Amino acid sequence: MKVSSGAPEPLSPAPQPASPPAPPGPYRRGVRFLWRRWPVVLRLALWSVLETGQTFLTGYALARALDDGFLAGDEAVGLGWLGAAGLGVVVAAYGTGRVYRAVADLVEPLRDTLVRQVVGRGLRDADSASVSRLTQQVEIARDTFAGLVLVSRSFLFTATGALIGLFSLAPLLLLVVAPPLLAGVGLFVGSLRPLARRQERFLVADEGIAGQLGAISPGLRDVAAAGAEQDVAEDLDRGIATEYAAARSLARWGVLRTAALATGGQLPLVLLLVTAPWLLNRGVTPGALVGAIAYVAQALLPALHNLIHGLGTSGARLAVVLRRLAWTPQAALSGPGGAEADGGAGGGADGDVQGGPASAPVPAQAPAPADAPALQLSSVTFAYGPRAEPVLRDLSLTVPRGGHLAVVGPSGIGKSTLAGLVAGLLEPGGGAVRVGGRSVRGRQAVGRRVLIPQEAYVFSDTVRKNLEYLRADAVSDAELLAAAQAVGLGAVIERLGGLAAEVDPAALSAGERQLIALTRAYVSYAPLALLDEATCHLDPVAEARAERAFAARPGGTLVVIAHRISSARRADRILVMDGTHTLCGRHEELLGSSSLYRELSGNWGPVNGSSHPALAARDPYGVDPVAGPGLAGDRGHVVAHRPVGQVQAVRDLGDGRAPGGE
Repeated sequence: MKVSSGAPEPLSPAPQPASPPAPPGPYRRGVRFLWRRWPVVLRLALWSVLETGQTFLTGYALARALDDGFLAGDEAVGLGWLGAAGLGVVVAAYGTGRVYRAVADLVEPLRDTLVRQVVGRGLRDADSASVSRLTQQVEIARDTFAGLVLVSRSFLFTATGALIGLFSLAPLLLLVVAPPLLAGVGLFVGSLRPLARRQERFLVADEGIAGQLGAISPGLRDVAAAGAEQDVAEDLDRGIATEYAAARSLARWGVLRTAALATGGQLPLVLLLVTAPWLLNRGVTPGALVGAIAYVAQALLPALHNLIHGLGTSGARLAVVLRRLAWTPQAALSGPGGAEADGGAGGGADGDVQGGPASAPVPAQAPAPADAPALQLSSVTFAYGPRAEPVLRDLSLTVPRGGHLAVVGPSGIGKSTLAGLVAGLLEPGGGAVRVGGRSVRGRQAVGRRVLIPQEAYVFSDTVRKNLEYLRADAVSDAELLAAAQAVGLGAVIERLGGLAAEVDPAALSAGERQLIALTRAYVSYAPLALLDEATCHLDPVAEARAERAFAARPGGTLVVIAHRISSARRADRILVMDGTHTLCGRHEELLGSSSLYRELSGNWGPVNGSSHPALAARDPYGVDPVAGPGLAGDRGHVVAHRPVGQVQAVRDLGDGRAPGGE
């Protein structure tokens, strides 16, 4: 997500590639797949005939047991027919086992075909979604296809056995059951394509919302900084409305499945009961009528229920998955090319003012009031919760245009909170924050400030792309190189190979990434620069060079969260934060009026006018230089990171001299 700090980038229509010929749909592909494997399909059908026989015996044996056995007073005949029905169940169970083997022989080639296509696409097109397709979607397609084969086969052979049985018992029974059954099946088949289309629309809408959330969530910081909450919310609302409309349409068409089941499975049962007297008067025996009810209730209704719910839901899902796996063009599946980021999950981890969706560029800004200060805080109060103690209370501060302010204070006192308020990342509980005379959370203030925090954001692209990231217009090589030279990035660019060199964020040091982020902010049009410990990985000389470059920017204003006393002394004014109490003044004034500042200066400052404090404990070998020249007895020894009171042994790191009281 990127909102440039200058004028919006003009959008030019991208050339549209020629559309490839439309590939066959999944239904036609499915028919071809089955036709090429007709021996397996034939074996599946032959074993399914046993299921047809079992279904036939379900009603026919029951009818004969009643008419020729129990109702005729011959219990042996009745029990014999029931025994035949039980034997049919055993034989059908054996056939079902062989059916599953045939289904496996049919399904596994489909999986192998899909795996080859997915792997081939991944190797050919460097498709980043191949892993997901290979591990999830291929398995979904295989399992769904197996379920559909079983459900469809079961309904076909069950219905065949039941209809043959009805005709064998009495043709009139077939006339009562067949018409509503065929009507229900026809209604269901007619709704398959519309249901599949609406299922796909729903899935696409759902994926769209997931994609939006995936882009918005890491960039919430940038969205807040850009004041684009309303635009992002409206864009997300449109996606939710689209999914809601798709869900409603899918639900409306889903009613047809219920109607098809009621027409084809339950209406025949009602008709048999309603027409029972009429059927009995025309020669249909009681056993035949009971057998017909058994056919409908125990065979046709369950088979139709499984077909409608299995094929209606899983069939649409299978069609969508197959289309996305094998036949959807790569361009339809990939989002716009993005840069690989380093330095945090947020799309703008360095805090540069870059927020809001890429589809909503910042409009041209109206001129700011000419006499407005660069930064103004009016009675600002902020707490991290309604019952929490305020971090800032009634803070008022004005930084004029071209000013240079340093913010100092103990760790955790609220310095970064102040930077977040000025950048628009946080909203004050009371008071107002204005940048250039405009509300810091308004769209007009987006391009007027740039925040560079401690963790610098550098992405995998050329040096040029990284440096001009916050500029909507073209930036000349001369301007980029001049900015890099001013900030101190020139040597790094030369080492990398120039502005056109590719940047590998992982290969850069933390200090080099900070220099890139600083130069990017320097090149931007934002007149107010916020450095929230943005130079903490630089040495004092490089830090001084970068800060002086920002302070000398024409029309620029600089606010620095200082972590060295030298950084504070370079500022025009210094803001000392001590809880909810703050003092602002020059270095000499604060030494006399602020005990906290005197303490901080003593911890940071020189001793005897010439010594410098030890460097931060970041040496990879576990040693730090002692204080610089100027201390009595100093000979440039090094001391290890050890608890206070322990002394490093003589000759450490090749130092052969004895300690001299250092």
